[in-house]
Amino acid sequence: MLLKANIMTDKNVQFPQLFLRLAISVTMLSAVADRFGFWGQNSAWGNWENFEVYTRKLTFFLPEGLSTFSAYTATFFEILFPLMLLVGWKTRIAAYGAGLLLLVFALSMTIALGPKAPLDYSVWVGCAGAFLLAVQPKYSFSIDHLTNKK
Repeated sequence: MLLKANIMTDKNVQFPQLFLRLAISVTMLSAVADRFGFWGQNSAWGNWENFEVYTRKLTFFLPEGLSTFSAYTATFFEILFPLMLLVGWKTRIAAYGAGLLLLVFALSMTIALGPKAPLDYSVWVGCAGAFLLAVQPKYSFSIDHLTNKK
């Protein structure tokens, strides 16, 4: 009976898990697209320069050079982790990475701007979702699933 319940649970989790992977990925990639001007001037940043100014606000405790470096580093990982999640390659690592990145972002926003900003932008929700994804026992519809077949 327990085995049957586990099989049902696995099937019930497949699509919500895929949806969570896609939602985290698309959301992070949308933020990157914004800083590269893809969404136009009526968006959060609209261009790289505005994103660097925003990053300096969040990393006020760092020297300007390190703040700029953190903008590039965050952008690199905000491209890498979502792409890994989209295809389901090293999904657990990508989910933990996305969760940690969003956690640092949420904490920085809270310290620099107050608690309302990360709540309004659902950064805590994305962070929690990424950590929930990271602890899943397996990942259907993924490269990981295809390469781990026994």
